[in-house]
Amino acid sequence: MADFRVVVIGAGETGTPLLQQLLSASFVKVLGVADLNPQQPGIALAQAHGVRVTTDFMELLALGTEVDIVIDVTGVGAVREALRKAMVNTGNRHTILMHENIAMLMMSLSAGKLIQGKHGDTDYT
Repeated sequence: MADFRVVVIGAGETGTPLLQQLLSASFVKVLGVADLNPQQPGIALAQAHGVRVTTDFMELLALGTEVDIVIDVTGVGAVREALRKAMVNTGNRHTILMHENIAMLMMSLSAGKLIQGKHGDTDYT
């Protein structure tokens, strides 16, 4: 594998610092960022780096196997469910859906301390 090709769903308090880390990694290519609110700081950050932005996360999922990892940091169960259903319906067995808790673990490891997400405990239902 060359670079990790990633999309981020959620560009607010959790998504923005995560996006900063992803954009600074030479081995990560951020293919897109989605948030319902185009005024979120992560949207501006993505735009400043020439990354595709959208208010419809399904547009990014439509990239199919071009995406290695979809990182969902919305904390919204309905988003997770829609992502899972779309993956099943399209037969995409390549792309991995990454839950917000895993993102928080990775950010905490990087920071050397526990990082708390905005959404608190989120069930993977």
